[in-house]
Amino acid sequence: MHRSRVLAALLLTAAAGLSGATVEPASGATATHGHPTTPSAAEAAPTPLTGIIPAPAHASPGGTPYTLTTRTRVHVAAPGGQARAASAVADDLARLLRPATGYRLPVSARGGTVRGDRGIELRLGGRATDGLGAEGYRLTSGAHGVEIAAAKPAGLFHGVQTLRQLLPAAVERHSAQRVRWTVAGGTVTDTPRYAYRSAMLDVSRHFLTVAQVERYLDHLALYKVNTLHLHLSDDQGWRIAVDSWPKLATYGGSTEVGGGAGGHYTKAQYREIVRYAADRFVTVVPEIDMPSHTNAALASYPELNCDGVAPPLYTGTEVGFSSLCVPKAVTYDFVDDVIREIAALTPGPYLHIGGDEAHSTSHEDYVTFMDKVQPVVAKYGKTVVGWHQLTEAHPVQGAVAQYWGYDATSAAERKQVTDAAKNGTRLVISPADRSYLDMKYDKDTPLGLSWAGLVSTERSYDWDPGTYLPDAPASSVLGVEAPLWTETLSTDAQLDYMAFPRLPGIAELGWSPAATHDWDAYRVRLAAQAPRWDALGIGYYRAPDVPWGQR
Repeated sequence: MHRSRVLAALLLTAAAGLSGATVEPASGATATHGHPTTPSAAEAAPTPLTGIIPAPAHASPGGTPYTLTTRTRVHVAAPGGQARAASAVADDLARLLRPATGYRLPVSARGGTVRGDRGIELRLGGRATDGLGAEGYRLTSGAHGVEIAAAKPAGLFHGVQTLRQLLPAAVERHSAQRVRWTVAGGTVTDTPRYAYRSAMLDVSRHFLTVAQVERYLDHLALYKVNTLHLHLSDDQGWRIAVDSWPKLATYGGSTEVGGGAGGHYTKAQYREIVRYAADRFVTVVPEIDMPSHTNAALASYPELNCDGVAPPLYTGTEVGFSSLCVPKAVTYDFVDDVIREIAALTPGPYLHIGGDEAHSTSHEDYVTFMDKVQPVVAKYGKTVVGWHQLTEAHPVQGAVAQYWGYDATSAAERKQVTDAAKNGTRLVISPADRSYLDMKYDKDTPLGLSWAGLVSTERSYDWDPGTYLPDAPASSVLGVEAPLWTETLSTDAQLDYMAFPRLPGIAELGWSPAATHDWDAYRVRLAAQAPRWDALGIGYYRAPDVPWGQR
């Protein structure tokens, strides 16, 4: 068993060398007090610096690894204005490490050594952080300690996620483990490829509790995803309280696909999700889908219908049959009130207005509606985001279009999107047959849908957001997203099964340089995540294209 673990580490190291990451050779044999040392055959070698997900931009392995002991402390060095945020990251790190290690790991603003052990230092600012930007970090590990340096608190947090993955997977467990807590020696210098790295949760088709959303946020943070898109309204349910239109939540939120009880978030609960996300440096983007996908709203208020008659609540899975009444003035009172209240709850810069699958809205009405609604978003201080059908209207300056097309999408529709991109519309790339996590893995997958095709783990990973729409300027791509629709999903186990192992791959596409992209190397790194998922209680699909257990 021990030899197989060593072999796994060697496989990971070899795979990392093929990954295309910038990897500098080790400086030779490591040494302690001048004497060369090598990993013992009786224990696993530490995870190589290039063995993490997302792949780092630059890794320089070498030198003596650092091992946490009972003497290890967590130090914080930050300027006064950022000290509180840096200390919060340090406290989170210590809380994560204490249960499994059994160590006290005191957090202090004072540096220094304890019998030669400098511990783990989190440092904000200084010349060493030049060029790291808002989310980048530099992690340096050696015989006497680990330093994570960043220009901003988000970078420190991302560096902590890297340290977490460099430690044995047992660090995720909640009781003391008999493990040697060793971090490979060397330096990782890492910055993200894209500023917008998102995952979406559809809480409308099946309502997901605050606890379920927060659990998913924990998963996102581990892989440096920095945006959570919440799909808060659809035909099957309205999931956010709106004081000026209370029946949206109390009636429109009272059911879900299949006829369950549904549910909605109070404003306090939504604020809790936003706070929990912010603590993990994740921005929440709320979506109110309009003018279609609105049956829950139409059922709640008859006056929103052109004929003044409310339809029944809907618990099926068809799309495109509902529409707000575009000519009515009350429609825009409704839109203004909803956007105003949700914008006030949301500190992030974006608000998503949907705009997809408006099959029951004429093209003329669709253009009229989208052109009237976009300024309302700006009026309340937000940047508008819409599904890529927004480009059928007139995207306002600075608008973001989320592309969800796939191989079957027509050339004309793609051209419409790329033309908008050439005119300044920014793009979030989320192809349905690549990044939609609710698509079945294969024909035997018991959950999910297959309208966009079957999406294996390899297919989900093996594409480039920067060239997916080849006629769109590379500079127009704001980032990527992994949506998870819930027509067939409602439990944590079901969410896990469809998200893992594909979610980490989309996260890597958003963070890592294109040069690191290599399926054969990635699949080995992905397989090595399985013990961590086991420790975290994340169930996952054992995709046949990933070499599970070869460690």
